[in-house]
Order: sequence, then structure tokens, then C-alpha cells
Amino acid sequence: MSGSIVLALRLALALALYAFLGWAVTTLWRDLQKQATSLSARRTPGISLKVRDGNEEPVLRHFVQAEITIGRDSTCDITTIDDTTSVRHARLTYHHAQWWLEDLGSTNGTRLNGQIVTIPTVLTNDDEIMCGTTILIVDIAAQVADATNTNTQRIRG
Repeated sequence: MSGSIVLALRLALALALYAFLGWAVTTLWRDLQKQATSLSARRTPGISLKVRDGNEEPVLRHFVQAEITIGRDSTCDITTIDDTTSVRHARLTYHHAQWWLEDLGSTNGTRLNGQIVTIPTVLTNDDEIMCGTTILIVDIAAQVADATNTNTQRIRG
């Protein structure tokens, strides 16, 4: 008699344990889905860059992604024809609610408003970035968020 009671208690305990584990996994899954939805709803504020590559006419580029690479490599988001620019020269990243400029170990260095960039540096509106002889003027604006990174237009000036 006592053996059957112990068996029933063991089965009840195992059932309760599996029910708890199922509830815990379901709760974690729902929380992860809610967090993923919340993160995907966040938008990286757009950034516009007026790019003057050598003697070429300036081009206004709009971006909405969180990372922008600058260099001569065709995989870079901003490709230059400037021989003084490295293949992967610099990177702009959005994190901690700010845009940051980082030199990627370029040969000739990256300058921000005339100063050499040695550590990741926060960008503000109207900052001037120099990669070799290529000049980029920064315009950070939330209104650009609706544009795509393939939007380019020639500008005068």
C-alpha cells in the first residue's frame, strides 16, 4: 500500500515539475518575442552626408542603417575614388543614442573638424569628416528616417 502511494506522489511531483518547466519556457518565449518586437520597432535616426570626393560635384547621401563604412572597397557604403583613402578607412555607427566616428586603422588617418580621430568620437550636426581628400559634411536628422540608403542626389555647392 505504501509503495503505491510513493509511486503516485512521485508521478504527481514529476508532473508538477514538467508543468512548471513548460510554464517557465512559455513565459520566457513570450518575453523574448515582446522584446524582439520592441527592439525592431526602434528606428535608427537617419543621417545625411554631403560627400565631396576630390574635384567631383558633391553628392547628398541619406542613410538609415546603424553602421556606415567609408573607403575605396566596393562593399563600403560610401565608396571613394580617392587614392589617399584606405580600402576600409572609417566607420560611422549609431549606438547609445548617438552617431560615432571611428578610424579603421587607415594609412592617412581620419580627421574630424581638422583634428585626427584616434578613438571613437561623437558626431554632431555640421561636423566635417576628412578621409584622405574626401570631405563629408554631417547632417543628423530624424526626418531622414523615411529615406533609404540608396537615395542620392547631386547638389551644388
